[in-house]
Amino acid sequence: MRNSLRVAALAAATITLCTAGAFTGPLFASEAKTTPVVPYTAHAGSELTVDNLGLNDLDDPVPIAPGGEDDVPVAVHAMAPALPAPAPVVDEPQVRNGRSLSELVADYGSTETPDAETECLARAVYYESKGEPLTGQLTVAEVVLNRAHSGRFPSTICGVVRQPGQFSFVHRGYIPTPPVGSRDWRIAVAISRIAMEDLADGAAPRALFFHARHVRPAWRRTHVATVGNHVFYR
Repeated sequence: MRNSLRVAALAAATITLCTAGAFTGPLFASEAKTTPVVPYTAHAGSELTVDNLGLNDLDDPVPIAPGGEDDVPVAVHAMAPALPAPAPVVDEPQVRNGRSLSELVADYGSTETPDAETECLARAVYYESKGEPLTGQLTVAEVVLNRAHSGRFPSTICGVVRQPGQFSFVHRGYIPTPPVGSRDWRIAVAISRIAMEDLADGAAPRALFFHARHVRPAWRRTHVATVGNHVFYR
């Protein structure tokens, strides 16, 4: 009797295995129709550009024809290789004709600008250098003026300030409005007027480029001066 039961069990097991072998469907839910996962290497191969990051280009630029739209870096906000040996740091106001820069600023401080070009320059001074030494603010203003007169950049002050990729506070050509009642804005207006009328000298003659001191761009340019929070080049 026991042998008969064992034979019957073996026969049943054989039938079960044969039936299972004939079944070809999946034993688990398939993922074949889901969206394939993109491997990391595919992401690593994508290119991040200045445009999609909203940063300024760090590459050494090609000279710009008058009115050109190519990016040439001024204020850089990303890390890069080390600077060359620093030029002298200048923080003291310059003096001309017996009048200090601080005296001129006191005379020319205002909440209003006389024209659109002075307005653009004052806004650039405010957003790039507010709170810095007066000489540093004047030198920033002179860089904008130097560019407008160089033939390598737009020929107007507003064109220089609005040029794509140059100033981080400008977005799609729009220059924001500073708080006109603030002390920093009054100083920026004074500095812009002093620069426009050439009443005092900045610390970086003929400079066309600058960046913040904490940045380290690998520029092949002549290092002119370090003033306040900015390093200037020509």
